[in-house]
Amino acid sequence: QVQLVESGGGLVQAGGSLRLSCAAEGGTFSTYAMGWFRQAPGKEREYVAAISKSNGVTNYVESVKGRFTISRDNAKNTVYLRMNKLKPEDTAVYYCAAKISPSPYSTYVTETGYDYWGQGTQVTVSS
Repeated sequence: QVQLVESGGGLVQAGGSLRLSCAAEGGTFSTYAMGWFRQAPGKEREYVAAISKSNGVTNYVESVKGRFTISRDNAKNTVYLRMNKLKPEDTAVYYCAAKISPSPYSTYVTETGYDYWGQGTQVTVSS
C-alpha cells in the first residue's frame, strides 16, 4: 500500500510559478509510474502530466506544454510538478497518482490506469 501526500499548492498571481511535490510512503517508489491530475470547480478531473518509472519519459496535456515540468527523485520517493507562467484557468485541486508499471518507459494518461491517489493540494491563480 502506498500513501501519497501532495504539498506546495497555494495562491499565486497570473504569470507566477509554483512547485508541487508528492511524497510517497510505503511500497517501492521506483516501480511506480507517476502522474498529476487536476480538478477545477464544477469540472471533471483531468490529466495534466505523467512520468515513467525510469525517469526517462514524460508526457503532458497540450494546455500545459512548455509551462509545466514533471520530474521525480527516486532516492527521495518524490515526484514534482514545476508550474511556470500560471494562468487563472490552471486553478484547481491538483492530485498525484501512482501506477504499478510493468514497463520502465510507459506513461499513463487515464485516471483508471492508476492504483493510488493523494488527497490533493489547492492551486489558485489570480488574474
